[in-house]
Amino acid sequence: MLKHEIVACERCGTSIECKANNYTQCQCSSIRLSLNELQFVSENFDGCLCLKCLDDLKTEFAKITDL
Repeated sequence: MLKHEIVACERCGTSIECKANNYTQCQCSSIRLSLNELQFVSENFDGCLCLKCLDDLKTEFAKITDL
């Protein structure tokens, strides 16, 4: 049985369980990002992000693009 890695969210530092080897079970798979939102996140972060930060970044992107 493979164990998942505990990593710090790159944005806030919260400990999260990375399940990159089992993406459908990873917490990050529960948020839906458009291609533009995904690009925005990937331009600013390289590592894992917690669900709250992903949701916050989705909201931030919406505010930026509404200007």
